[in-house]
Amino acid sequence: MADINLNRIFNFYKEVPLSEELKPFISEKENVHFCVKTVRDIAVFTDKRILVADKQGITGKKIEYYSIPYKSIVTYAVETAGFFDFDSEIKLLISGGIKIEMKFLKDKNMAQLLFKVYHLLNDFVIC
Repeated sequence: MADINLNRIFNFYKEVPLSEELKPFISEKENVHFCVKTVRDIAVFTDKRILVADKQGITGKKIEYYSIPYKSIVTYAVETAGFFDFDSEIKLLISGGIKIEMKFLKDKNMAQLLFKVYHLLNDFVIC
């Protein structure tokens, strides 16, 4: 059984297409809006949830999948990057006390990707 860490940090850096290995995890009843690449992983933002594939170990063959339904998000906050910061982040508090941080690594598209995720959260959490 998976040991669920109550605090998770995912580092995002660019938008990517949905990978073939994640397609079986997407329900026919949900629509994919976009996917974001992490260092070794990928996060899929649908109209129902955020699905994160977290590769583990040296080879990355072992993968833990996190499904975060929008309805379980209690609150969220955005922290934009300052002049000397290397990232921006969105912090999620999930029912049950689970904390998720989505860090957006600094590059020319960081703010655009950060606000794309933020607006999607607004659309599906505030309903």
